[in-house]
Amino acid sequence: MKVLVIGGGGREHALIWTLSRSPRVTELFCAPGNAGTAELAENVDLSVEDTEGLLSFALETGIDLTVVGPEAPLMNGLSDRFRQAGLAVFGPSARAAAIEGSKDLAKDIMNRHGIPTAACRTFTDAHKACEFVRRENRAFVVKADGLAAGKGVVVAETVEETCGAIRSMLEGHTMGDAGARVLVEEILEGPEISVLAFTDGHSIIPMVWSQDHKRIFDGDKGPNTGGMGAYSPPKYHTPELADEIARTILQPIVRALKEEDRMYQGVLYAGLMLTHEGPKVLEFNARFGDPEAQVVLMRLETDLVDIMEAVLEEHLSSCPVHWDRRATAGVVLASGGYPGSYQTGIPIEGLELNLPDTLVFHAGTRLEEGRVVTAGGRVLTVCAWGDTLEEAVARAYRRADAISFSGMHRRGDIGWRSLYPDSSGEA
Repeated sequence: MKVLVIGGGGREHALIWTLSRSPRVTELFCAPGNAGTAELAENVDLSVEDTEGLLSFALETGIDLTVVGPEAPLMNGLSDRFRQAGLAVFGPSARAAAIEGSKDLAKDIMNRHGIPTAACRTFTDAHKACEFVRRENRAFVVKADGLAAGKGVVVAETVEETCGAIRSMLEGHTMGDAGARVLVEEILEGPEISVLAFTDGHSIIPMVWSQDHKRIFDGDKGPNTGGMGAYSPPKYHTPELADEIARTILQPIVRALKEEDRMYQGVLYAGLMLTHEGPKVLEFNARFGDPEAQVVLMRLETDLVDIMEAVLEEHLSSCPVHWDRRATAGVVLASGGYPGSYQTGIPIEGLELNLPDTLVFHAGTRLEEGRVVTAGGRVLTVCAWGDTLEEAVARAYRRADAISFSGMHRRGDIGWRSLYPDSSGEA
């Protein structure tokens, strides 16, 4: 079987690694890929936005299965285009993926179908939005409606900070078109977790839980990023809570999307807050998260090709999925200045070291004159398995300690909410 993975980040490297373990896969391609995917697959110099170029490559190469990693090509209808051409593609349609492409749409669907989520108001006028905030006299979460690479959320601490975020998006256009409409959402209290599920549009199979670290600094301080690390499982998991999430959130949203002619097939990502009133949805994503994909896929024991085929053929309920009982942890090594401006082309040292039970997934890297150099904000995700979470975290940091590049930044407290819940994040 020939498989094409579309994307070039850490998530896609993790998908390539997972698919490379399948005895059914004979050839692997990644478009555009990175320096890490090049070790396991043939990189294809095509942008994720080049739908027709990707389609031509898939047809000419005889690709049997295409896996779409990032959200943007899904929103742009890449899956639809491939299906129209008779190709098997793992990733939801543009209509289904709109649940990530518009937070306002997602909120509307949740509210109409009784799926628990934070109360919010949507605005396109900064003055009216700030009037609302001042009337309420409390801080809110401000979210860009569209795709913002994980950076379109501001959890404000004051009324003025809330209004500043609103003005920044609506008047300063800091999020571009994604911020032309903003959601002003109540702040929920509780731990945040990521629950991903496979779905064929009818049934669901939840994956093992994970928790990512969105803020740039230890103790969850500073601005939001695309994710500075993740681990699995978080301490909050219980069979009862998992059942409640499936029954009140995952199954209802899949059913709702089907009823609204947005039948969803692929990976559904639910970002959840575990409040004292029960789990509530913060956001839905239409694909594997990043860096959650890295730590979740490391625990997958079932052949991913078998699962993807079961999704596409709509018989997921008869596909058994098994998971490694060990914990996993991943530490993101980022460019200095991220999530703001940063330099690229900086040589990376220490990648050749190989420690047992560790993996290094490339994200923002490229090969330049035979050397691996930085090519993005999030550069690497250094991951490890462990019989306990503490062991997995320690191994990941030991492996990360051997890697360096000028300006490199990382968090030092991955997993702290489960390992050190009474601390401020200092591991």
